[in-house]
Amino acid sequence: MVQKVKAYAPASAANLSVGFDLLGAALRPINGQSLGDFVTAELASPGSGCTMVTVGRFAKKLPVDPKKNIVYIAYQAYKKKLNALGKTCHDLKLTLDKGLPVCSGLGSSASSVVAAVLALDAIHENVLGEAGCLDLMGELEGMISGSIHYDNVAPCYFGGLQLIIEENGIISEGLESFKNWLWVSCFPGIKVSTAAARSILPAQYRRQDVITYGRRLASFVHACHTQNEKLAAACLVDVIAEPYRAQLIPGFDVAREYGKAQGALATGISGSGSSIFSIFTNLEAASEMKEYLERNFIANEDGFCHICKIDEVGANVVEIA
Repeated sequence: MVQKVKAYAPASAANLSVGFDLLGAALRPINGQSLGDFVTAELASPGSGCTMVTVGRFAKKLPVDPKKNIVYIAYQAYKKKLNALGKTCHDLKLTLDKGLPVCSGLGSSASSVVAAVLALDAIHENVLGEAGCLDLMGELEGMISGSIHYDNVAPCYFGGLQLIIEENGIISEGLESFKNWLWVSCFPGIKVSTAAARSILPAQYRRQDVITYGRRLASFVHACHTQNEKLAAACLVDVIAEPYRAQLIPGFDVAREYGKAQGALATGISGSGSSIFSIFTNLEAASEMKEYLERNFIANEDGFCHICKIDEVGANVVEIA
């Protein structure tokens, strides 16, 4: 019997300007560092229930009470799923190594959820399987954001660039990404809650904006399939959220102009913010953008900036004992 498993789930950037609630990409720093959360599940003494500890750079940003942590909640939800199948859930000691900041636009909650469910299913010999795990991940993410959506969960779990479908039993499909794109991802250190970022959006949109959104999203998907880099980059313009959310992120407009001057293909808000991304094909230009953001965009010691590529692997079990 497996005694201990450790799972990793990467950061993700949702929306990607052109795909509000419908696109997401997993991110991996090119320097080899991890950018995500780890969850370890270890068998505990029978009858001890579930205990949990949190470690890592951003552990202190989470609730003190472990029972309010989404990883502990994931255990309870997983246990309920197993009981419904007539199976018994192990008593476990869970450890969350929190490498992502909350309310950052990097899929922090999705990373914790995906790593937790993956670790829980691995130590129970994959009872739920891929489809069952994905359903549970969506439910748990919905508890945090207020509605079930997969634009962070799907890329975090499956890796790559994901288009959210949610039709005919299909949650998402992977798109062919551009392997030469370098994603400069920067968290300035300030929080922007998803609720606040959604509340600032208009209740209704002009017909022309809706048409533009649909046209650009369709064109972007087509460009991915045909590997038309120039068309894909031209479509990375947000008419749905960025015009309203930019005011929540100090320095965003200036950073975007700087990126453009350095040859960025596009610069946008990652998820609901406060993180931003800027896409380059030249490492020297990407490095210059990274240095600029570290000097001028990061507001405090919590901030960081990485040059990334799309993580094609996604979440995975990194240790079994």
